[in-house]
Amino acid sequence: MAVGVFDSGLGGLTVYDALVKRLPDVPFVYFGDNAHAPYGVRDADDIFDLTTRAVSRLWDEGCDLVILACNTASAAALRRMQERWLPADKRVLGVFVPLIEALTERDWGDNSPPREVAVKHVALFATPATVASRAFQRELAFRAIGVDVEAQACGGVVDAIEEGDMILAEALVRSHVDALKRKMPDPQAAVLGCTHYPLMEDVFQDALGPGVTVYSQASLVAESLADYLRRHPGMTGPGETAKLLTTGDPRKVSDRATQFLRRKITFEAA
Repeated sequence: MAVGVFDSGLGGLTVYDALVKRLPDVPFVYFGDNAHAPYGVRDADDIFDLTTRAVSRLWDEGCDLVILACNTASAAALRRMQERWLPADKRVLGVFVPLIEALTERDWGDNSPPREVAVKHVALFATPATVASRAFQRELAFRAIGVDVEAQACGGVVDAIEEGDMILAEALVRSHVDALKRKMPDPQAAVLGCTHYPLMEDVFQDALGPGVTVYSQASLVAESLADYLRRHPGMTGPGETAKLLTTGDPRKVSDRATQFLRRKITFEAA
């Protein structure tokens, strides 16, 4: 009954942590491709190749359902995987869906025409690859009209977080928020379009101001998966052992993960 969770590095642990708390009876297998992080500066073919390799590894662990807890992979690889690569008995889900559900206040299964929604001005903070893909804007346009999205590519933030340099990460976040606000002075909502960014959510909120609603993905993804498993109970795979795998140095990754989640986290080599 294992479910896989994939990210290019440590950011997906924000989603993993929320999933474990929301679904304590489900064994989750986390795969962090720390050796190749960050994905946000790679091209689409490279991201596709790395993501499919990681997902295949999670299938080997008995995970028939895999959550791409990585916005870059969701933006640059998911559609191609679903259309050309995914076997009929497997499922791979991204992290955009729950976010857009929350932003537009409509269910993903609602296939009625796009309509106006309450939020008109949205700031999107994401990796360069996610911004370049325009995947968020494309998916949003299927469900809402009249929404102005201003995207800010947040170069360097993921690298700083992965290296544990939170002082640099904070400085970069504030710089990127300043740059965004020069283009969109008064956003109503801000989307943290990278699963690393919830680790800096307080900084984003402080820099944006109290009048901006910040949408972070972890709890939204957890609730969405709980609903998905209620509707598709057969998609939990045969795996029974929870574990955390990394392509990086397990000791170093474990230390960083423990620091981020503030509880003991132990990775093993993938």
